Amino acid sequence: MAVDVGGARIGVALCDETETLASGLTTLRAVGPRRDPRAIAALVREHGAATVVVGLPLRLDGTAGPQAEKVRGFVERLRRLLPVPVVTWDERLTSVAAGELLAAAGVPRLERRRRLDQAAAAVILQDFLDARRAQSRPVGGAG
Repeated sequence: MAVDVGGARIGVALCDETETLASGLTTLRAVGPRRDPRAIAALVREHGAATVVVGLPLRLDGTAGPQAEKVRGFVERLRRLLPVPVVTWDERLTSVAAGELLAAAGVPRLERRRRLDQAAAAVILQDFLDARRAQSRPVGGAG
């Protein structure tokens, strides 16, 4: 499962059982630093997620700003609620990529706004899955 934590909304995505393809699940309205991690923990339990990937909104130069620090606090609260790994993943430009993917898919503008956060979570999760798969591939050719 992946989570894109924003000030107003939280996008959530899941992957298939083969951990190949990520897709948006839902968008939650952010209600507060105590209730939001509980809502995500409930979704993790409901869907049997084995890992939670939380997008870390770093600045373009790679440094952490105020929003990244808020997300780190969210991650710490979530880790206390869950027995599964909770990891952060660099989410720079994922909202831009998600918007472009929705537009390319022909999703109307108003619908894009509504689905952007869960689409961004799907981009975060897909990036994470692709990177993990690339790391597990053997280097070099056969034999």
